[in-house]
Amino acid sequence: MEIKNTHRYCVVMCGGIGSRFWPYSRTDRPKQFIDFFGTGRSLLQMTYDRLEPIIPSENIIVVTNESYAQLVREQLPQVKVENILLEPARRNTAPCIAWAVYHIMAKDPEASIIVTPSDHLITREREFEKAIVSGFDFVESHDALLTLGISPTRPETGYGYIQVGDETDTESIHKVKTFTEKPNLELAKVFLSTGEFFWNSGIFLWSGKAIMEALHKYSPDVTAVLDKGADTFGTAGEKAFIAEAFPSCPAISIDYAVMEKASNVYVETVTFGWNDLGTWSALYDNSPKNRDGNVTQNCRVMAYNSKGNIFAVNGDKLVVVDSLEDYIIADAGDVLLICPKANEQSIKQMVNDAKVTFGDKYL
Repeated sequence: MEIKNTHRYCVVMCGGIGSRFWPYSRTDRPKQFIDFFGTGRSLLQMTYDRLEPIIPSENIIVVTNESYAQLVREQLPQVKVENILLEPARRNTAPCIAWAVYHIMAKDPEASIIVTPSDHLITREREFEKAIVSGFDFVESHDALLTLGISPTRPETGYGYIQVGDETDTESIHKVKTFTEKPNLELAKVFLSTGEFFWNSGIFLWSGKAIMEALHKYSPDVTAVLDKGADTFGTAGEKAFIAEAFPSCPAISIDYAVMEKASNVYVETVTFGWNDLGTWSALYDNSPKNRDGNVTQNCRVMAYNSKGNIFAVNGDKLVVVDSLEDYIIADAGDVLLICPKANEQSIKQMVNDAKVTFGDKYL
């Protein structure tokens, strides 16, 4: 049995609300807590399962909103209670990551850290393990902030892109040349044709020392808040300090706060079957289909003259449809959504409209 490096840590970001999967994903049980594939494991649990072979279990930290504390404890009973960091307010990824870094560094100043979302799909887990170990080796021997770039397979407009620059002494790791926001289709086609652009996975590796220095240099509005409680991290006073101070952190992503500003940013280009499962179409593409191309998410469906649909229905309800093509049918009991897959970008607006009309009742 391979001995794990006890200075390696993982931060799992688990606070999102998954509104693009409404109504199947709800505010009180967002998508990271859902078993989408009928395996008996939610996306959060699958994330833990792929990290546990690499990271000592006592070094896996979950950062989530305080309203999800019970869900995390139910789904990951093996994670120590003190390793579940409960955000009193949603402040995007930079404050989330910064708090976790302060928490870890108080315990282990020699730490190196991987940060990962809790709701992505990775199908080739052995290749994932190899890439992560290689990434750790790199950040432990270089002053580097490392992100994982996914080799693109299509001109995707829903992801940010990373342009690679000069090679390093490590295979598949390059200096980052540019970060680019989500492009239009024409630009995405250009990116794909050059071979220089990779999808931004939102997975990061760095030494605790390197990210702490970068946060202080490029995001002082975040560190100014947390530095006031520097002596509380890793003590009984940490929770009370965070409850009071954390809501005053600015809401900013780690990309804007640090990665797009720093000069020591690198990208490891990888291919391990990654998908951020950000849309119903992404879930459809990654799910088993019947002979008519229909996907049924743990539900009973009788479909006639229908193809290309995705059905997600809670409970024992039987769904019967005729002459339906390329639709999302999502039934969460008190909300039924029927929407063409081509219009799924409108779901966020539907959620907003439901909030305006009915308050939080159906969120």
